Amino acid sequence: MSSVAVFPAEPVADAAVRTVVHKFGGTSVANADRYRHVGQLLLARGEEEQITVVSAMKGVTDALIELATLAGAADPLWRQRWEELRARHRAAAVALLDEHAGPTIEWLDGRFERLADVLSALAVIGELPREVLERVQGMGEVFSAHLLGHHLQALGEECEVLDARDVLVVDHSELGVDVDWKTSAAKLAHWRQQHPARRLVVTGFVARDRSGHITTLGRNGSDFSGAIFAALFAADELHIWTDVDGVLSADPRVVPEAVQLESLSYDEACELAYFGAKVVHPQTMSPAIERGLPIIIRNTFAPDHPGTRISAESVSCGPIKGLTLSADLAVLNLEGTGLIGVPGTAERVFAALRNAHVSVVMISQGSSEHSICCVVKQAESERARNALLQGFSHELAAGQVQRVQLTGGVSVLAAVGDGMAGQPGVAARLFEALGRAQVNILAIAQGSSERNISVAIDSADATKALRAAHAGFWLSPQTFSVGVIGPGNVGAALLEQLHNSQAQLLAKARLDLRLRAVTSRSRMLLDQRGLRGNWKAAFEAAAEPADLDRFTEHLLSARLPHTLIIDCSGAPEVADRYAGWLQAGIHVVTPNKQAGAGPLPRYQAIRHAAEASGARFRYEATVGAGLPVITTLRDLVDTGDEVMAISGIFSGTLAWLFNKYDGSVPFSGLVTQARAMGYTEPDPRDDLSGVDVARKLVILAREAGYPLSLEQVTVESLVPEALRQASVEEFMARLHEVDAAFGQRLAQARGRGNVLRYVATFKPGQPPSVGLVELATDHAFANLRLTDNVVQFTTRRYCDNPLVVQGPGAGPEVTAAGVFADVLRVAAGEGARL
Repeated sequence: MSSVAVFPAEPVADAAVRTVVHKFGGTSVANADRYRHVGQLLLARGEEEQITVVSAMKGVTDALIELATLAGAADPLWRQRWEELRARHRAAAVALLDEHAGPTIEWLDGRFERLADVLSALAVIGELPREVLERVQGMGEVFSAHLLGHHLQALGEECEVLDARDVLVVDHSELGVDVDWKTSAAKLAHWRQQHPARRLVVTGFVARDRSGHITTLGRNGSDFSGAIFAALFAADELHIWTDVDGVLSADPRVVPEAVQLESLSYDEACELAYFGAKVVHPQTMSPAIERGLPIIIRNTFAPDHPGTRISAESVSCGPIKGLTLSADLAVLNLEGTGLIGVPGTAERVFAALRNAHVSVVMISQGSSEHSICCVVKQAESERARNALLQGFSHELAAGQVQRVQLTGGVSVLAAVGDGMAGQPGVAARLFEALGRAQVNILAIAQGSSERNISVAIDSADATKALRAAHAGFWLSPQTFSVGVIGPGNVGAALLEQLHNSQAQLLAKARLDLRLRAVTSRSRMLLDQRGLRGNWKAAFEAAAEPADLDRFTEHLLSARLPHTLIIDCSGAPEVADRYAGWLQAGIHVVTPNKQAGAGPLPRYQAIRHAAEASGARFRYEATVGAGLPVITTLRDLVDTGDEVMAISGIFSGTLAWLFNKYDGSVPFSGLVTQARAMGYTEPDPRDDLSGVDVARKLVILAREAGYPLSLEQVTVESLVPEALRQASVEEFMARLHEVDAAFGQRLAQARGRGNVLRYVATFKPGQPPSVGLVELATDHAFANLRLTDNVVQFTTRRYCDNPLVVQGPGAGPEVTAAGVFADVLRVAAGEGARL
């Protein structure tokens, strides 16, 4: 950053005159159309004094550097490149100035001939002195200023072109560029006496040193020129015109939801710029900071947009204004017991790095003084490690320093905002967001100003970390990469519910459930951006074969903060993958009972994986469809209650059958009706066997803390032995064979004043059972509505009057709603504001 010594005591411009300096970057003046647009933009403004600083046309500075490099290497290709560059400027002049182009083309040809003479000399001597490179690479700004200035003159405007090399005097030092303000102000005052025009176009990037040699202000030098001339002209504002609407809260290439910031303080802008955000370079801001000059970042292509205002004022609308990522870094760690309490260790570390010309990006040291670590550029990391190995060679040999450790592939995430100062919990929110996204932190740094929290992380997690932190401070929605397995009845209903709710969740809850993958047993649809339209048509058109490994890889590839898999398949082989998914930080939501009721070791592995990783496993819809059965049981257990018994009717199909079965219609007829109404599975034996009910009982028992297995449950199947191996068609055709037996059981129950219900029962210490039982007509299970499910919890607290949960327990819409509710619970747990 440059040091600003002295500003002119008497400003060049009258204090009463409103002066605005505009600076246009290369994209703003990329061709004749862009120059014309800039000209219209400037003429539409009403400043009394208007100073415009321009960069070279887009790509010209790099082309000039290439020219000089080729010529210095005696490569004859420079002549072709020179011709191409001259032709580009001549074409721009003709397109821009029409019949007024003659003098400008003559002027350009003269400058290009001089450039050719310089390049020819370089080709002869076979090298490229720095002084010559400085002269050549700054010519693009000279060409650009004359093109814009001549255009404004051709429009009849009073306009002058100022070559900054005629007035701006600078020195180069280790800290950057120092402006000789007194000499520059005097030269400018003299120049203005001879050129009093209201509008000026000034060359950016170029200057002269005290010896009169042409030099440049380095990269970002055109922005710096804008700030310098704003100071010299005592401007009221500096407008820097770019190709974006202003400063964004994060890099939009990584966080598409990044928001534009209305205002920043100088300090906030400096912090963001240091870590690579697309903000004004700190060097550019130094003249503005010295005199309190506001800088407005504007979009040339949207001139009506107010942009971002950078000033001395700090306007906080939250603790964090923006987040940035700095990549290609490494962590260098010096560790040893001999460092504890020894004065001067840090000084020796940084002296060694300075002598090795290594720049330190971030520093972190614990209060134990056992280790000190710093973040350096990856390209300088080996040199940095060797410097410390040499600087502490004696201590290493003596065992006082145990190791000098280098970890490459590191990025630094910085959270910046004046509102962080004195605000408790800001660091907690950052670390919570990163923890939820399964991002490990290697090092942490925060200054006493509390304006910046920086964390070093693995570069592989950088994108995910930035997105997670951005969402964690509500600068963007909480975003989930969502994949659905099994788009059958329940899965299809869920996908429709997701689609219908996306806009509302995004608008009201800042939750983005981004559907990126759908797979069945045979085919798979993967979408990079997220399915927003007709998922069914897109899935039917998909040709990629199902592959759960590829499915998982795709969901993770977007590096979104959170990944969620919804399994609606009912397949045991999918449940086999739950533990691995959870271990990888992928949340799992499912109505698939295979995990909760399958082999106990698999169930335990799933639970352990979820506990170890922090990923969430939700399965409310495995028991009562959309009813809060598991949630209720979990609340009882978590609050210290003791479950003494669980009983219930867990099948909507069987509930409907026995609610309707009064003898007026044979049992087989009711099964046929239920199948036609969609209440049963395609094969009704899946319902009538009772295995599905037994699985639900196992899930509830395990949730209550009892390691029950399916094999321990006594299950009464309502399917005769003779029909269990038959085809579905044969089963339905012969189902009437059971009517007499069911009729007899119904008559016996009625004779005792009872009703038949298919009930599951679990009591600790007693054999669990599932089967057809007789219940008194005043029993809670005797008077259900059609497909209602019901579960009764008898606990230490609810022993005299058991807790009952009752409601619809069948149908794809209801089950899908239960799954969706679990999805929203996961999202709320990850920070979504629901």
